[in-house]
Amino acid sequence: MTLTLLHTAQVHCATFDALRDRIAPGVELTHLVRENWLAQAQNGISPSLENKISQVVANAAGKVICTCTTLGPAAEKAGAVRVDWPMMQQAARLGGPILMAYCLDSTWEPSLALLERALEEAKTPAKVHPLRLAQYWPLFEAAEMDGFAAVIAGEIRQIVTQLPDVACVVLAQASMAKVAPLLADLEVPVLASPELALRAGLSQI
Repeated sequence: MTLTLLHTAQVHCATFDALRDRIAPGVELTHLVRENWLAQAQNGISPSLENKISQVVANAAGKVICTCTTLGPAAEKAGAVRVDWPMMQQAARLGGPILMAYCLDSTWEPSLALLERALEEAKTPAKVHPLRLAQYWPLFEAAEMDGFAAVIAGEIRQIVTQLPDVACVVLAQASMAKVAPLLADLEVPVLASPELALRAGLSQI
C-alpha cells in the first residue's frame, strides 16, 4: 500500500514517517517536496501553479495527501485529500466556539472556508475566533521548531483563558502540530492535522 504526500516543507517528511511507523508500519509513503510552491501561492494560486499541482496529483502513486493548507483548495480540486479536512470535521463534531490559530496569512481564508464547510455539513454552526500568529513564522522558516511550538503554545494558552467558552482549538497548519502536546493540560481539545489526515488517507487505500 502506498500513500503520496505533497509537502511545501522538508520537515514534514519526518513528521509523517514517524506517524506511519507508529500507526501503519506496513505502508509506504512517497514524499514530494515543492518548497517554492508556498512562496508562489502567497498572493493566490495562479493558473500555472494550479496546473502543476494537478499534474503532480494525477501522476502520483496511490492516494495523495496535500500537507500544505495554502495549496489545499487546488490540491483537493485535483483529487487529493486536504491535510486539514479531517481535523475540521472533528472540530465541527465538537461544536461550540472554535479558536483557530494560524501563522501564515495565506492560510486563513482557505482554512476558514474549510472549517465553515465542515460546520455546515455537520449542522453545528459555531463562532470562529481567529488567532493570527504570523510574527512567529520566521522561527519555522529558520527550523527552530521547539521555539516555534513554545511561543505559539504560550499565545494560545493566554487566549484560551480569555475565552472560557471555547470548545476546541484548531492548529490550522500541519507545521504547528508540535504545539498540541504542549497544551495537553488544557481543558479543551487542541486539534492538529497530521495524524488525523494520515488516518483518513489510510482509510482510502
